[in-house]
Amino acid sequence: MSGTAQTTLPRGAISLRFDSDGTECDAWFFAGSDDSPFETDGNRPAVVMAHGFAGTKDSGLAPFAQRFADAGLAVFAFDYRGFGCSDGTPRQRVSMTGQARDYIAAIDAAATLPGVDPRRIILWGVSLGAGLVLKVAPRRGDIAAVIAVVPLVSGIAAGKHARTHVSGAGMARSAVAALGSTVAAKIGRPPTMMRVVGYPGDTDAALSAPGFFESYRAIAGPSWRNEIDAAIGMEIGSFRVGKEAGEIDAPVLFQIADFDSGAPPEAAAKVAFTARAEVRHYPCDHFDVFAGNDWHEATVQHEIAFLTRHLIKAGAVTE
Repeated sequence: MSGTAQTTLPRGAISLRFDSDGTECDAWFFAGSDDSPFETDGNRPAVVMAHGFAGTKDSGLAPFAQRFADAGLAVFAFDYRGFGCSDGTPRQRVSMTGQARDYIAAIDAAATLPGVDPRRIILWGVSLGAGLVLKVAPRRGDIAAVIAVVPLVSGIAAGKHARTHVSGAGMARSAVAALGSTVAAKIGRPPTMMRVVGYPGDTDAALSAPGFFESYRAIAGPSWRNEIDAAIGMEIGSFRVGKEAGEIDAPVLFQIADFDSGAPPEAAAKVAFTARAEVRHYPCDHFDVFAGNDWHEATVQHEIAFLTRHLIKAGAVTE
């Protein structure tokens, strides 16, 4: 099944399709500016990026991608299977394993594109996507840098964190829905669907922290749907970035929102220590790093400075 929503290509992008385990995923490719300080031997690094929890590439990723491209980097932004403009069934169901494989397939696809240095791939992820890139990056010789933006690194920690704005009854209801939808999938029945984001007190939404509905809808693109398989509760409950973060050979940047209502900053800080990461803190909430918010500019500037410091110097050494 295909994603049917049509989106307008952002400035500088071309549309591409790539295969992930037999499913066609949709991507935007930004070749980057002609005059690139990152270029060596005619090729430049490529930033491979995808969204977080139930997100689509047309929901706030273009401003990041365009800034990277303007700085002289190639960018490959994609939709996970079953989301946005990518193919795949079931729709709107998060599979942590499947999405990690989509990242790997996207790396392989980006590495074949003209002007891309296959030895210098940058992994960029936001929220749950940041947790996924930290899972994908270890022990790969082609990863030149990793950027984890407001990273969600532990489903259990996120669940405990949510207790500040979700009632015990609400959490219990979500757990029952998650179990029911997981069982339904195993016996061929339709899944239980829930909203991705709702207002505070909405027990039928996966995310209901104060301000999240307005913030998510502000970045939502035309392919995004406010619907997700309730089985996510089972998937995310077992998700955890652990000691494997210490096996990432490339430089790592963590960008932590200190007042994050969705991704616990304390858990992120612990994993950052394991990854020997450079850490930047922002006095804001989860969505405040996206364009249109006060901390977007600082977030992007720190990302580009981090990549400039590590990749241009590394490129000069290998000449």
